[in-house]
Amino acid sequence: MTTVGADGEEEMERDFEAKLRLQQPSMGGVSSKAVQRTNSIAFRAPQEQFTIDDFELGKVFGVGSYSKVVRAKKKDTRNVYALKIMDKKFIAKENKVSYVKMERIVLDQLDHPGIIRLCFTFQDSYSLYMALECCEGGELFDQITRKGRLSEDEARFYAAEVVDALEYIHGMGLIHRDIKPENLLLTIDGHIKIADFGSVKPTRDSQITVLPNSANEKACTFVGTAAYIPPEVLNSSPATLGNDLWALGCTLYQMLSGSSPFKDASEWLIFQKIIARDLKFPEYFSHEARDLIDKLLFTKLSDRAQKGTCFMKFMQFMNARQEFLEPGEVIIMISMLKKIQKLSNKKVQLILTDKPKLLLVDPSKMTVKASIVWSDNPSELNVQVTNSSYFKICTPKKVISFEDAKQRAWQWKKAIEGLQHR
Repeated sequence: MTTVGADGEEEMERDFEAKLRLQQPSMGGVSSKAVQRTNSIAFRAPQEQFTIDDFELGKVFGVGSYSKVVRAKKKDTRNVYALKIMDKKFIAKENKVSYVKMERIVLDQLDHPGIIRLCFTFQDSYSLYMALECCEGGELFDQITRKGRLSEDEARFYAAEVVDALEYIHGMGLIHRDIKPENLLLTIDGHIKIADFGSVKPTRDSQITVLPNSANEKACTFVGTAAYIPPEVLNSSPATLGNDLWALGCTLYQMLSGSSPFKDASEWLIFQKIIARDLKFPEYFSHEARDLIDKLLFTKLSDRAQKGTCFMKFMQFMNARQEFLEPGEVIIMISMLKKIQKLSNKKVQLILTDKPKLLLVDPSKMTVKASIVWSDNPSELNVQVTNSSYFKICTPKKVISFEDAKQRAWQWKKAIEGLQHR
């Protein structure tokens, strides 16, 4: 066995640091409005001086080509993390440094309840470590495997949460490029969080701070997982937001059927099916599910990327079989919000329908917990916006405060007032 002495370790450490050098926050702090390309990044999640011996390692959550994720408990605080351990030597040898940089930079700047949170990082001579929020519910893939397939009600709930987070990611000018059930993690109370941003690609108009040229390179590098790769990527076209819509369609199909739509014995055969769009639907798929997946899996990117059309189809899928909707009633706007209360905040879905009605829905059970009395009179129903993330719905008897991670407070005000004035 070949061993590396102290001098060799220091040399490897210096070499890797040169490739992965990123600046820590200054004492003066960083303006949250700074969204620009820069030669250095000031991190929100700190780079700590921990060692692996500071943690009690538990079960392995997953293994990749150059990393593994394990359950890790900090010995002094007893806090539990999902610790992503990455092999420095392999990363440098396989030219993966840019991917590691990008994942660290992007996770540090994203802030949404449906996206895995980066807590801190540290490193030693051989490995890089990312301490991530731990989702004790495991992967959505495991749940699909255990049950064989999910009911449409379950798929509807999970799809709504994925779309909510994906809209935020796209709104930040990012393409995830690896949406699949294995990368959709479940919290202990059953909510979805999107993970694994190792393939993420910023667009030219990205709203996050990135390193120079990282958003200008041609995004046609072959990344992702074979069964979820869209046909245009197989033809070496640059990545677009439409790539994630294709992967979402494949994922929804897998939720409902138990297997991916283009499954076959080898990657080559899978790719042939994707290019030929060899797509068959089980008879038990509802019309709404079939129609939505069909639109998400359009081969022609320009058709698939019609966000308005896809959104309307998604809303039709969401509306199907919802007992709290009357026949013909249509959802106008829906958001996963935090209902702000004195003792604790609670996650709810706020739904506005065309009746009009305002409903507060338990997202885990898709049952109505409360309704807000509608009035066309602004003195009896009005929306007060504090900023793009915080707003209140006010009635004579009650004021309900909300936090919207997608920063759509003004859109909620406009939508409600629009129905009052129609």
